Amino acid sequence: MMRTFHHFNFSPPAMPTPPISAILWDNDGVLVDTEHLFYQVNRELFHEHGIALTAQHFFDWFLQDNCGAWHLLTQFDAGQIVELRNERNRRYSQRLHEQGELLTPGIGAVVQQLAQRFRMAVVTSARHEDFHIIHRNTNLLQHFEFVLTDSDYVNSKPSPEPYLLGLQRLGLTAQQALVVEDSPRGLQAALAAGIGCIGIRSALTANYPFEGALCVVENNQQLLQAIEHYAGVGAA
Repeated sequence: MMRTFHHFNFSPPAMPTPPISAILWDNDGVLVDTEHLFYQVNRELFHEHGIALTAQHFFDWFLQDNCGAWHLLTQFDAGQIVELRNERNRRYSQRLHEQGELLTPGIGAVVQQLAQRFRMAVVTSARHEDFHIIHRNTNLLQHFEFVLTDSDYVNSKPSPEPYLLGLQRLGLTAQQALVVEDSPRGLQAALAAGIGCIGIRSALTANYPFEGALCVVENNQQLLQAIEHYAGVGAA
């Protein structure tokens, strides 16, 4: 049963066989607070064409199904949709360039601490260009063995392909890894790959139940404790 960590009176964890040795991290909404920026850019673009893209629409079509809202723009043909998507991507990249600190609160210390005990990698649906704009000044990437972005695989989350590729690159089984995700499609991808997943809430997923996750946490301090619990290690 999934647990929500409002307090930390953990029962002793059952040691997995083999033990957890790696953590696969989502990026947007987990390492960095960027989901709201992506929503804003999409909302502005669709508003220009007479569509009110609500937060619920964004959750349903971007964070859950990964289909986008392009089906609403029935006045455009396929070629025009491609041009609109490219314009959206251009605006989002520009918005990222204009932002200052994007790290989620406390994540730097959490990643640094966990990197001393676990192999780690980032598995994201972000575009390669946007990922590197986001992390140009974060100093986080030194803690990860590799990063997989949308150009590294064919089928994005909720397909398990990104996480299966991550396991392959690590040379590990699903039972040797944990995933940290903030979105329904990311959770679905992790579960389809057979990897235990810890869900972390954001403003856009505040009411999502994260069914099938090992647990759901509210912030990065809780995340650290949950990882230590499920990996069967004590605090450093």
